[in-house]
Amino acid sequence: MERTLVILKPSAIQRALAGEVIRRFERKGLKLCAIKMMQLSDELIQQHYAHLVDRPFFPRIKESMQATPVIVCCWEGIEAVQVVRDLAGTTNGRKAAPGSIRGDFGVSVQENIIHASDTVENAAIELNRFFGADEIFDYQQSALNFIYASDEL
Repeated sequence: MERTLVILKPSAIQRALAGEVIRRFERKGLKLCAIKMMQLSDELIQQHYAHLVDRPFFPRIKESMQATPVIVCCWEGIEAVQVVRDLAGTTNGRKAAPGSIRGDFGVSVQENIIHASDTVENAAIELNRFFGADEIFDYQQSALNFIYASDEL
């Protein structure tokens, strides 16, 4: 099973979409292993967006991500990184497919509702950035045999 990070951005918080976004991941069959609300510090934003710090639009990203607290989640499932990215839709909400989170709720590149890890390797790094080992829970998902076929587990 893979684990991946999802951040419900201030655009999701301000628009009261947190429950709807979480519901979509749950209905898909992903297991919620961790969740918390937090205000992102300058240091955490610079770490998370280190690849963009020198870009001219970084101040806009920082301002947007600090507008309200965010909700960070760890989701688990088979190929969870790709499943979450498919549910999220493309980064630009105007171009995201209807039915995806960004396609249904976003019309912006920045104010696009969620962040989702892009690779298994980055998911591990990002989860360690936002959660301590004691904050991610491993438990038996009772419906597991009704989410996956026995030969998939």
